[in-house]
Amino acid sequence: MTAPVDTNETTVRKSVAVNAPIDRAFEVFTARFDTWWPRTHHLGVGDMSEFVLDTHVGGRWYSRGVDGREWDTGNVLEFEPPKHIALSWHLNGAFRADPDPEHASRVDVWFTAVSPTSTRVELAHSQLDRHGSTWRVLRDGVDSDGGWQHLLEVFAAAVVDAA
Repeated sequence: MTAPVDTNETTVRKSVAVNAPIDRAFEVFTARFDTWWPRTHHLGVGDMSEFVLDTHVGGRWYSRGVDGREWDTGNVLEFEPPKHIALSWHLNGAFRADPDPEHASRVDVWFTAVSPTSTRVELAHSQLDRHGSTWRVLRDGVDSDGGWQHLLEVFAAAVVDAA
């Protein structure tokens, strides 16, 4: 699947250049998700011990607290190494869990090799209006300074550190 070019108010798009081969960039984003995802970004009560992204269609992405409890963020919808992953997002405008799949938005991440040592990573968080009346709050949150762009920059730094 290639990155779509359409834009609208229900989609947030971000991108980052990563100084790493495509295979490493994809592997760090997915299998090593816990090495870069900020400990402050989770649903759980208390401290987070890890954030897991299952590397297969139908898997989950979720945080686990130090007490062992787990909190789902969503599911893996597509998994096409090393070029694309799609995730469902089951959070509402208050960044609280909403398990209803009819309310889930979608996060697509595409990896494109620019050279043997450089990868372009493009993210689209779409279908935000599925979150109901709070969708604009959620959109503004993921589009803010601490949202997806910040997370992609943290990820890009982690890829370089993983070398």
